Amino acid sequence: MADSGRKKALFILSQLNNDDIDWIVQKSKKEVLEPGAILIFEGRLIDALYIILDGILSVSVEGRETKEIAKIGSGELVGEVSFIDARPPLATVKAIEETHLLAIPRRQLVIKLENDMGFASRFYYGISLCLADRMRGTIRHIEYGRSIEFDQPELEEDINPSIIENLALAQAKFNWLRENIKD
Repeated sequence: MADSGRKKALFILSQLNNDDIDWIVQKSKKEVLEPGAILIFEGRLIDALYIILDGILSVSVEGRETKEIAKIGSGELVGEVSFIDARPPLATVKAIEETHLLAIPRRQLVIKLENDMGFASRFYYGISLCLADRMRGTIRHIEYGRSIEFDQPELEEDINPSIIENLALAQAKFNWLRENIKD
């Protein structure tokens, strides 16, 4: 039950310029979760948007029993849906192993988005790409779940080539971010 393969944070980073990345480094803080520690509780508001720098998190939902729906790792985004709609998360997220996160404080990010229209445009476009990719992955998973082919590879040709090129650059931005974030 792994993640989709594409690192969701890269969609946002692919759209942000160097000044935007510098702002994130200045305003964010690094957090470390020990194995078993819960980052996000289902139904409880969160006050940050997270990028996983290293480690693995488990995403689960409550029902009659707790069900793990995904494992996510380095380069993934956590809390983006709740950030966009300002509603409590629909899942619990906890560390499987020691996990290093970049926490971007919600309040500071909202202020930046309200006061910097260029940043807002780039940020929201990146979030849109992230969520669109996730939706396509969900639909693909549902579609393949009905057939025998469970392990279908993701098709790179389903993404605009310029976006793929930007994702390669975003990987370099992610690596720089990971090396330069303060503890």
